[in-house]
Amino acid sequence: MSAVPRFERSGKPGKAEKPSGRFRRMLDRLSSSQEDLESEELQEDSQASGCTRISDCTDRQIVKVTGTLRTVTLRPRAGVPALEAELFDGTAPLDVVWLGRRSIVGIEPGRKLIASGRIAMSHGRRVLFNPKYELRPLGKE
Repeated sequence: MSAVPRFERSGKPGKAEKPSGRFRRMLDRLSSSQEDLESEELQEDSQASGCTRISDCTDRQIVKVTGTLRTVTLRPRAGVPALEAELFDGTAPLDVVWLGRRSIVGIEPGRKLIASGRIAMSHGRRVLFNPKYELRPLGKE
């Protein structure tokens, strides 16, 4: 009797079944782009920290999200300085805006943070105004 490889059942019609195991995961990682790998890692981090996925956030919902800052810009809103950053958790982007601030120590591209507050929708994008936030340690990356 020969050994038969195990297959994961996807439960979705039309999806090809893939052999599971360490070797398969290694092949998947080698054939994935760097962006896909980073997105997957951010999603795992978000799930492990008990935060809401950004793609699951709806308008007027109070949330706690985590991710990496992609961009940080100073952009005045109605004549008031506003520090804007794009937070990405591997599922979707979220604009984080601190009104009345020109800069915040530690808020820089590539930095991981946890932010909480009420989601707003502005021009079809999710926005978090003046959130409570916690910078993640630099050495954890």
